Amino acid sequence: MSFLPATANDLPNGLNSARPVGRGLASLWAVIVPGIVLVAMITSVAYSARNLSGLTLFSPMILAVVAGMVYSNVLGTPTHAKAGIAFAQRRLLRFAIVLLGFQLTLGQVAGIGFGGVGIVAATLGAIFFFTVTLGRLIGVDAKLAQLIAAGTSICGASAIVATNIVTDARDEDVTYAVAAITLFGTVAMLGFPLLAPLFGLGQHTFGLWAGASIHEVAQVIGAGFQNGAVAGETATVAKLTRVAMLAPMVIALGLMARRGSTDASAAKPPMPWFVVAFVAVVALNSLVAIPAQVHSAVALSAQIMLTMGLAAMGLQADISELRSRGLRPLMLALSAFIFIAGFSLSLVKLA
Repeated sequence: MSFLPATANDLPNGLNSARPVGRGLASLWAVIVPGIVLVAMITSVAYSARNLSGLTLFSPMILAVVAGMVYSNVLGTPTHAKAGIAFAQRRLLRFAIVLLGFQLTLGQVAGIGFGGVGIVAATLGAIFFFTVTLGRLIGVDAKLAQLIAAGTSICGASAIVATNIVTDARDEDVTYAVAAITLFGTVAMLGFPLLAPLFGLGQHTFGLWAGASIHEVAQVIGAGFQNGAVAGETATVAKLTRVAMLAPMVIALGLMARRGSTDASAAKPPMPWFVVAFVAVVALNSLVAIPAQVHSAVALSAQIMLTMGLAAMGLQADISELRSRGLRPLMLALSAFIFIAGFSLSLVKLA
């Protein structure tokens, strides 16, 4: 499996000419290396900035998006770096999503019980339907609404970039969705532990609530372990169960996007390679005992690649385009955040 652009179509519109034709692998690397180096520099800045006072609450991914946007909108993105940026945005992101499968086993899913899986699945379906429907009613672009729905219902930035592979929204929409989801996920991470006593939630029930409703994996872990070890472990497994639903959601969205298409090739059921690989990795992780050191290394690699991919998106985001989106998408993300918190809490209390 090659992660180099196999054809000119693997590069964004307007960059196909940057793909050398009839030249060797060395020439191809020469084309993409400048962009990869720039993306790596932005990623390093994001990881370094996270250690600064006041920024520790933010993941390197959102800091990379911001740093990339600042660089591109202040200094401008060099033309010779665009092919490498496209490589990071597409191939690295997809490979990172595959590596997320090493964070989950089928045994972990079974560990939260049938009721817990049911709560997670019901919450996912309800929030996705609510967000897409509300987005249509208030005039938010359908592709942006789907990205916000995916980020809220599955796993934040990772779900947004995976969903965009089939929705094919503009880079500015992806950046907007990531920023909005990060904002409200951070609010949840800080606020939910304070609400647990008010709602009479024990460690197990609080863990289910946090895992079923908070956006990013890191945010779920941060909120869960604030209320104890049991809460933290339950929250993590519930959240990873949501991550496991990433593959069927992407396939369903692909089917929806291609339904009614007059293009025979587009009408075929979509099965992106990274979805198949993600499922295969989850199965492998469930059947084979992988050393803890390998797990840690893979998790770090996945986070770095996700961060690089989002840095690349930031480098291609136009702030004026983000401003043109207005406040409606932000209000949609807020409404989705409130809905998922209330809906999942109701199911947890009933269960």
